[in-house]
Amino acid sequence: MIQMKGIYKSFGSNDVLKDVNLTLNNGEVLALLGENGAGKSTLMNILGGVLPSDKGEIFLNDEKIVFNAPKDSLDSGIAFIHQELNLINDLTVYENLFLGNEIMKNSFQPDQEEMIIKSKELFEQFNVNINPKAMVSSLDASYKQIVEIMRALLMNAKYIIMDEPTTSLTSVEIENVFEMMGKLRDHGVGIIFISHKLDEVMTFCDRYMVLRNGVVVADDIVSNTTPRKIAYEMVGHDVRDETLNRDMNYGETVLKIENLTQEPHFRNINFEVKQGEILGITGLLGDGRSELFLTIFGDMPHYSGKIFVNNKEIQIKNINDAINHGIAYIPSNRKENGIIRDLNILENGTIVSLKKYAQNLTVINKDLQIKDFDTMKERLNLKMGKPGDLISTLSGGNQQKVVLTKWLLEAPRIFILDNPTQGVDVGSKEEIYDIIHDLAQHDVAIILLSNEAQEIIRTCDKAIVMYHGEIMGTLEHEEMTQQEIMHLATGGQDE
Repeated sequence: MIQMKGIYKSFGSNDVLKDVNLTLNNGEVLALLGENGAGKSTLMNILGGVLPSDKGEIFLNDEKIVFNAPKDSLDSGIAFIHQELNLINDLTVYENLFLGNEIMKNSFQPDQEEMIIKSKELFEQFNVNINPKAMVSSLDASYKQIVEIMRALLMNAKYIIMDEPTTSLTSVEIENVFEMMGKLRDHGVGIIFISHKLDEVMTFCDRYMVLRNGVVVADDIVSNTTPRKIAYEMVGHDVRDETLNRDMNYGETVLKIENLTQEPHFRNINFEVKQGEILGITGLLGDGRSELFLTIFGDMPHYSGKIFVNNKEIQIKNINDAINHGIAYIPSNRKENGIIRDLNILENGTIVSLKKYAQNLTVINKDLQIKDFDTMKERLNLKMGKPGDLISTLSGGNQQKVVLTKWLLEAPRIFILDNPTQGVDVGSKEEIYDIIHDLAQHDVAIILLSNEAQEIIRTCDKAIVMYHGEIMGTLEHEEMTQQEIMHLATGGQDE
């Protein structure tokens, strides 16, 4: 087993971990839970050899071990699979598996045939149907995750840390990953599973441990608890799980789409959304919804059909056109498309509104910039250090609030949010839902794209379900169920 005992870690005056103990047995799946910023990543970075602890000890099978680098942890049989997968799309599967550990024919020539044979043997052992010679770029997200797992096993990993492995996966892909994890457990591999999806924890994990503000507040068998109890332990208070009903007093139609088409992504799309309405858009992988709204936002401008804003037909040729018509967009991939990692928190939170703060287009009015940002910081309950700290110092949930800030400062009339709670803890998720409803109460038209049917049901007034680039049906609030949404998302007709 692995044991971490009395782990302490501080960054400056910020005590991130305080006397944390963790145990992982062979063949056990331990869910490591907590809000963004609770200390989960720091604890795992210590176990993975990325960070040293200030105090505490790590034992492997009762033998004390010290990690000075990630290689030390890996050599001890501990593999860390990060949320951002470390695969190279332009290489084959077997090349990724053996990257840095190639089997060589001689000093200069890799033994490709032997690496392919070894890859096939490993895949057969775990009943994985992947062609070792396939390009990684051709794999869907779940199989890329499985390739990462296989690479860890090739390095003789007996314990695997999986950080949010299902965040960007569809329900079918999630089943693939869980099936693989089940096989690992059957082979005696211990797994630390970091997730914000409590239904996955209840379904798949054996034990769970909750960190809150760097302290272990719960450590128990999963069968002894409930999702509601875990949510309470994570945030320290009750978390709502009921449908968020509200007064649906809509204004005029603010966005209308007629026969919008951009092959091969989507075709003949028709819908409208009113002031104060929350419209949900959902489906499965390849449904075309992200491409549809990237088109409306001007990022994919070559379309046919008509777009109306406030009953006036407009042409959206680029993102500036969309912004000038009051359209805001939060992308699904926050780290790649939502934030600029080399800029600080203040710069990320005000970048869309820079013209407002520029004096003669040359000098930034810092006082006004900071004043506006501070207002949003209080409104969104943004937990941060100094405005000049890099955006990368914030947890995922707080990064998402900064992304919200930069668009809210523009006071949009139409707000498109693509999976806004992806990778966000239960507490921050509720805060984002409250922000969405508050915006709707102030006559902003909200379009919420989500992979999660339950999120659509809880939050939206109406839902459009897409399948292979077409609208399969539109459900009013009282018609929305997980079963009906899945029926339409898999190609069933709206009755």
